[in-house]
Order: sequence, then structure tokens, then C-alpha cells
Amino acid sequence: MVKRAWSVAAVRDALVHGREPPPLAAIAGLPSYRWLVIGVVSIGAFMGQVDASIAQLVLPRLEVVFDARLSSVSWVAIAYLLTLAGFLPIFGRLADMVGRKLLYTGGFLLFVLGSGLAGLAPSLPAMIAFRIMQGIGAAMLAANSVAIVVTAAGPQRRGRALGIQAAAQAVGLSVGPALGGLLLDTLDWRWVFWINVPVGLVGAAIGWFVIPPTEKSDGAGRFDWTGAVLLLPALAALMAAINNAHAWGFTSPAVLACAVAGIVLMALFVRSQRRHGEPLVDLSLFRSFGFSMGNMAGLMGYGMLFGLFFLMPFLLIRAYGETALEAGLRLSIVPVMLSLAAPFSGALSDRLGARRLTVSGMAICTIALVVLYIVVDGKASSLPVVMLALGAVGLGQGLFTSPNNNSIMAAAPERLTGEAGGLMNVTRSIGTSLGVAAAATCLSWQVEVVTGSGDGRTSGVAAGQLAEAGAAVLLLLAAFAAMAAAISLMRPHSRPSPGQRSRVMLE
Repeated sequence: MVKRAWSVAAVRDALVHGREPPPLAAIAGLPSYRWLVIGVVSIGAFMGQVDASIAQLVLPRLEVVFDARLSSVSWVAIAYLLTLAGFLPIFGRLADMVGRKLLYTGGFLLFVLGSGLAGLAPSLPAMIAFRIMQGIGAAMLAANSVAIVVTAAGPQRRGRALGIQAAAQAVGLSVGPALGGLLLDTLDWRWVFWINVPVGLVGAAIGWFVIPPTEKSDGAGRFDWTGAVLLLPALAALMAAINNAHAWGFTSPAVLACAVAGIVLMALFVRSQRRHGEPLVDLSLFRSFGFSMGNMAGLMGYGMLFGLFFLMPFLLIRAYGETALEAGLRLSIVPVMLSLAAPFSGALSDRLGARRLTVSGMAICTIALVVLYIVVDGKASSLPVVMLALGAVGLGQGLFTSPNNNSIMAAAPERLTGEAGGLMNVTRSIGTSLGVAAAATCLSWQVEVVTGSGDGRTSGVAAGQLAEAGAAVLLLLAAFAAMAAAISLMRPHSRPSPGQRSRVMLE
């Protein structure tokens, strides 16, 4: 008897026994079936990037709604990004045991549930808890998306398929700020989270009927529970120390305890990974100098980018007096320029190698951030230069990202390309968390310096004072970009093989 994807028995088998149902026969028989699978994954890619860019814009509003300190509000972003980083390797490993279809469709549902509850959150702690739920769902989606696409497309169509998914991500990242601003100005802050619900439900429903079951490998029986238990607390403790350093005091017992706990837990995690036969993270990859340098540069580059995404809504809305929609439209220039530059830089890296492009990209970002540091003053006359500088940051990041990812994958052995891609995603997510935490701490500290107030809030601060405080954060982010450029300069010359290029188009 053939099990049908829509039957009660199929749902029961999936929930109780972890058996993945086949796709609908009428759909699986279509000549375009493989592209329908890729389309479902692209829905998740679009939704994830919309949420990543839209959530930053709501933070100034939440600071007022919940009457909270900046160091507390920043956890709305950090909790999501940190959860995503911690659970990516966990779900990447579980996919071999449970099945990618179940995890992917389950990720849609958990993301939707977290989004809906975040929009109903009665308090900031509840909001942060629901953002953690969203982060777990996002990790379930992200950890399985590339593998589903590559399997569905096959070797001959892999590059094209990954390009489609990359386009969906680029559109989501570009649309997010403007969409968030429109929702904040016309409806309510809660709709920033509720907008994900219909998209996620459609993705989950289509995925259940379209995505094929996973062909599980025989050696997928062991799971590194020790590593799973250690990784997320280690990251959380370190980010807590960075994000709350100013609010709690740089030398306070709480900050020192978090820092020590994070270092100890991370050391234990590294030790466990070296001893485990099938670790969550294959640390042997870091023996490659090129792989290590590429990941370090990527961490600093994404830290700079998401630190800027965190800061600019506060400056544009509070210091320049813009509406949320105006701020979102202005901020959209960064992902738009990034999306335009990335395909060209990826193609150029095949001929020129990664070093010149990555160094040039981060050098452009450094110069643009220094220009922002000089001109940001809260006056409308400086906005044209601010926009040019933001566009330059997007251009520089676009020049940097694809060549950097290509060089990382080129430095990894062919047999470990899957692990290398997953680890690159984890490093990127840690970098985004670091950028938001560092920017939040620096902004909170500088607001106190320029105002003489210790309440840790940006609301009610004079435009000129907030611009002055934000300028210091821009200088910190310029240092991040300069460090990424310096690290990129140390990388060895490398050009990826064709197989590695198609593998990383999306990362």
C-alpha cells in the first residue's frame, strides 16, 4: 500500500516514527518537479532574509514599547542570531538521522509559531524567548536548504539551482528594511513578526507535498550530545559578557563570570570535538591556514555589516527624525548594492583569486565607514553623503563576500566540502551576533558619555548627541572592516574548482 503525503497515517508515521512521506505522485511526475523543490526552498530563503533585515528596524520602537535599556532590547536580535549559530551544526547532523524533509517542514512551522507569538509578546523577556524559538526554526531551515537543493538539482543543474536560491535570499534581504518600515508606519510593530506567518504556512504546506524523502546513510546513527550541550551555552555566555559589559560594568562580577564561563565551556567544546568520532564541528578544517583566515575575515566582515544594520535605524529615526519607512528605504541601499556586486565579484574571483577582491572590498567598507563617522550629525544636509557611504558599504561587502566564501571552500578538502560549508555558516552567524552585541554595547556606552545619563536608553536623547554617540560606533565598525581587510591580505592565493564554486554560490 502506497503511503500518501496527505493521509492521517503519513502524518502519524512522521510524528511518531520519523518516517518521511513521499511527495504527491502527480507533482513528482511533472517534468519541472525538481524546480518545484527548489522553489519551496527559495521560499524559506526569502523568508529568512526578510526577517534578518526587518527585525533590526523594529528595535528603536521596542525600546519605547517595553521601556527597556538598549542592552536589553538588543537581545531581540542577538538571541535569534545566536540561536541560529548554535543550532546550525546540530540540525545539520540530525538531518542524516531524522531526515531533511521532516526538519525542513518542521522548521517552517516552528519559525511561524515563534513569529506569531513574538507579535503577541506582552513583555521583553517573552519577546526574547519567542525569538529564540524563531532562531531554532531558522536553523532547521538553513541547515537543510543547500542539501535539499543540491540533491534535487543534480550535478548538471546545481549551479543554476543555487543561483535561484541566492536570488531569493538577495530579494528578501533587499525588501526587508522597506517592508519593515512600511509595516511600522502603517500598521503596528507586531506586524513585523506576523508578516512571516502566511509565508511560512504556505512554505510548510507545499514542502510537505513536494519535498522528497531523505536517503539516509548507514553511518548516521551517532550524535554528539556532549558537543550539542556545550556549544550554545558557550556562545551565549560570551555574547552576554560582550553585550552587557557596559550595562553591568566592564569589570563587574557578572561580566567576568560570563566571560570565564564562556571561555571554559568553549574549551570543553573544542576538547569534546577532538575526541568524538563524529563531531558536530570538524576542527581539522582549521589546520588549513586559508580556511582559518577566510573564516576569521568573514566573521569580522559580517560583524561589521550587522553592526551597521543595528545602528543605522537608531540614527536615521532618532537623530535624523525620519519615519520608519524612510529609514527602511535608505537602509535598503546596502543589500541592494551588495546583491548587485556579489555575482560580478564571484565571477572575477575565478580569474583573479580572492585576495585582491576581498582586500579591496573591505578597504572600501573601511573608507565608507570613516566617511560616515565624519559626516553623521543628525542634519538633513548630510543625508546625501550618508546614502553614498551606505551604498559604498554594500558595494564593498558585495565585492568581499563571494570571493571570501570561494576561498574558504577552495581551502577545504573535497571530502569535507559539506562540513566546510556548514562551519562557514556557523562562523557567519557568530559574526552577526558579535557585530550586534559590540554595536549595542558601544552605543549604550557612548550615549552615557555624551549625555551624562546612565539609563542606557536612546529615546529622548538630543539628535546631535545621538549622532555623536553613533559616530563612535561607526569608528568601531570601521575597525572591524579594517581587520577583515588585514586578515584577507594574509590569505594564500587560491582559485576554487568548478565543483566548489557551485557549492558556495549561495553561502
